[in-house]
Amino acid sequence: MSTSASSAKPSLAAPTAADLLDFARRTAADRDLVANLPLDPEGRTWVRLEGPGGAEAWLLGWPPGAETGWHDHGGSYGVFVTAAGELTEDSLSVPLPTEGWRSLELAEGLDRRRILPEGKGRAFGRNHVHQVVNRSQTGHAVSVHAYYPPLPLIRRYSRKGSTLRLEMVERPEEW
Repeated sequence: MSTSASSAKPSLAAPTAADLLDFARRTAADRDLVANLPLDPEGRTWVRLEGPGGAEAWLLGWPPGAETGWHDHGGSYGVFVTAAGELTEDSLSVPLPTEGWRSLELAEGLDRRRILPEGKGRAFGRNHVHQVVNRSQTGHAVSVHAYYPPLPLIRRYSRKGSTLRLEMVERPEEW
């Protein structure tokens, strides 16, 4: 029996950055979900969420002073929205090569800082290098993150002055 084109299953389109941002904003506004995230006074906590269109999504808790360190998302694009508290994102305003280097000397003027209070967020592209910090000394922050395609890896960097050095590559099975 043949199947006509009209009865075939439609393929799902990948979510756009706008789709991910809409999802993250709606999720961050879910007070019950945010309030039920277990918070740890020492380390970040997380719960995996069902992202739109096969996207990877997370609800993260940030104790005072918690930070990610410099990293990228292995070629995935993504978003994050602060659901409670305030987060600071430091990023580089230039795409970096993803392969074939261990250390780069960065030009002046590439650093960007964004303060993201509750309800604010942002989208970022495939070659985005950043670190996210809860600069509060007393309060937790909570955020929603979504990535597409699901993270194939995370590259972690160290930063000393204008030198950015690739330190390690983490794969999903290590998380």
